[in-house]
Amino acid sequence: MKSTRVRVILAVAAAGVALTACSPNQAGAAAVVGGERISSGELDRNVREYEAALAKANVSASQLQFKDSVPQLVLFQLANAKQHAKVAASKGITVTEGEVDQVIAGQGGQEKFEQQMLQQAVAPSQAREFMKSQVMISKLIAKYGGGTDEAAIQRGQQQAIKDLQAMPITWNPRYGKLNEQRSEQQPSVFVDAGRFGAPGAPGPADAPPAPPQQQQQ
Repeated sequence: MKSTRVRVILAVAAAGVALTACSPNQAGAAAVVGGERISSGELDRNVREYEAALAKANVSASQLQFKDSVPQLVLFQLANAKQHAKVAASKGITVTEGEVDQVIAGQGGQEKFEQQMLQQAVAPSQAREFMKSQVMISKLIAKYGGGTDEAAIQRGQQQAIKDLQAMPITWNPRYGKLNEQRSEQQPSVFVDAGRFGAPGAPGPADAPPAPPQQQQQ
């Protein structure tokens, strides 16, 4: 059941991303989700925190074999978590802290959960909110589908994707161009490195001193 839920969430996330688009710069914003800005400062703080957590775990971004740079992936996860939570909440979906605790326990406990979040480019302070957003979108799919069989899951996915379309993410093109046709051959979330280098490259927190205005979202 857990693997099915993860597969469903990933499918909806991929479809939701494909339905969003890059747009002109939003002043001081790395992305905008349903009118809510993710500021450059917020992104920078999350990148720094995430890279510090990697260092503490003695893991490098290159070891995780990311297809995008760390700042791009941290931004992607921040934006999609906000989008999923907003969409599900607008449809009356709620998730308690106890439900989040149950999911974490089902994944092997807090330590394993934290490891999984690092592998998904989620900063420690955002881990619970990220998981909460995933449980919310999963519950929304179940509500729409009306069952647990494959046909019900597909029905739920289709409606959830429509809801995501109605609340698109606006990406600041400074951080790369969104890959709207992800595939096995081109699995990266962004089709270019934007201002932050190649996949696995360090973010602003660890990069050498840069000229003015080289800051992420």
